[in-house]
Amino acid sequence: MTNKEPKFSRLLVGTDDSRDAQLAFNYAIDHALKNDAELFIVSVLESDEMNIYQALDDDYIHGEKSELENHLLTYKETAKKAGVKRIQTVIAEGDPGKTIVSEVIPQMNPDLLIIGSFDKTGISKRFGSQAAYMAKYAPVPVLVMR
Repeated sequence: MTNKEPKFSRLLVGTDDSRDAQLAFNYAIDHALKNDAELFIVSVLESDEMNIYQALDDDYIHGEKSELENHLLTYKETAKKAGVKRIQTVIAEGDPGKTIVSEVIPQMNPDLLIIGSFDKTGISKRFGSQAAYMAKYAPVPVLVMR
């Protein structure tokens, strides 16, 4: 029996400003460089965090999306400066876990999803997390960084 480590060539990494997402992003860059892998960087505009007036305001949503696009360009430039050759960015909208699993993964067809997960406290710990949802339902292997 051979203990060969799988070689992932299409990496999808979820990003935001959290410490754990930064760990995931840095790991994804390192893995992409070592394996000449394509890197897909995704960020999700969370519409459930908007109040009803913000959600109905096209200017507000456009501003939020524009800010997210700029943020993703920064991630892309960081990966490019590190030496990653093939990089794509993706902006999705909705609940991060569900959106990544049901929309982004089928569209991008990665062979590994890399995400961050931070320890939650109090009642939110009881209800689980986005990372737990993606680890359970993603149709590809999931690497969760802490």
